[in-house]
Amino acid sequence: MARASTISSKGQITVPLEVRKRLGLKVGDRVEFVVDKDRTTIRPARAPENPFLKYVGALPAFSSIHEANAWVRALRDEES
Repeated sequence: MARASTISSKGQITVPLEVRKRLGLKVGDRVEFVVDKDRTTIRPARAPENPFLKYVGALPAFSSIHEANAWVRALRDEES
């Protein structure tokens, strides 16, 4: 499937409808261009990985703010 588009004076292109459908692109979606040696590929942009995701589950779950505050006081060796 070879499709073509013309680059505007602003460096913009129109992604052909067939390609947008194939990639599942909608208005407002972002794409990224991946350059690998002599080949360049367009694909939907991936969301950046959440840097805090690796800490999920590191702390206990609390049912209230009071429970969380009590846990912090216990860590600090403070009296209630």
